[in-house]
Amino acid sequence: MTYLSQQNNVTTFTMSEFGRILTSYGNGTDHGWAGNHIVMGGAVNCGNLYGKLLTQHLNGPRDTRGGRLIPEVANEQYFATLARWFGVPDSELVDIFPNLANFNQYTLGFI
Repeated sequence: MTYLSQQNNVTTFTMSEFGRILTSYGNGTDHGWAGNHIVMGGAVNCGNLYGKLLTQHLNGPRDTRGGRLIPEVANEQYFATLARWFGVPDSELVDIFPNLANFNQYTLGFI
């Protein structure tokens, strides 16, 4: 992208809508909520961690039951951050991502 002078116009983003729970049901683990994501590109504020690494143990502070962890940051906050980079006005973010209304911070500032 640098060769084409497009390094600030291209962003790569890994995403999964679910993580995995900490306990096994015998043949594996069930879907959970918490997961990790990576964002790469010239416009990305590199080297930062957004949210907190979760304490990963049963009955921990973010365990709802059976190892199903509540994430520190919502997927919608990642999506809204990218949507803003694509040019979506802040005034439309909650219309596009209604769950954002449940958070004080709509975007994460990684880009």
